[in-house]
Amino acid sequence: MRVLGIDPGLTRCGVGVVEGEVGRPLRLVDVNVVRTSSHLAVPERLVSIEKGIDAWLDEHRPDAVAIERVFARSDVSTVMGTAQASGIAMVCAARRGLPVALHTPSEVKAAVSGNGRADKAQVGAMVTRILRLDTLPKPADAADALALAITHIWRGGAQARIDAAVAQARTVRAQPSRSRA
Repeated sequence: MRVLGIDPGLTRCGVGVVEGEVGRPLRLVDVNVVRTSSHLAVPERLVSIEKGIDAWLDEHRPDAVAIERVFARSDVSTVMGTAQASGIAMVCAARRGLPVALHTPSEVKAAVSGNGRADKAQVGAMVTRILRLDTLPKPADAADALALAITHIWRGGAQARIDAAVAQARTVRAQPSRSRA
């Protein structure tokens, strides 16, 4: 499974692609940030983010997209920008028919570090270790994007298999039975 993790932000939108499956070593494919200038109007910044995410989707052709779920913070302007960037990421993935999963920061922290209250340094250190990297991806938005992709492979991939099995069981039950005479 190949997953594009996206840590949405209006100034820095972290993007990272990880490949692998549960029970096997994961592999870093690529990581970076899509940057926008705070001097641009928000609509122009959103277009830049859209173009950047589209380019990542075209280049890396992920099987799924994992995005950080927006949560309330004290600064409303930060929440709005994050939510807008998140919406753009969802639209880009949906346009291609890709499954989108939203993971909360505490889910991501728990998945990669074992502690839902881990700090950024702990998450970054575990991302470096899990992907067997020589150095921590920077800025933190890039490492967070990789953590989202790892979380999705470890948690979302399993959930997708469960959902598929449930759907298949429903289909089997819905088929009329043939009695033998």
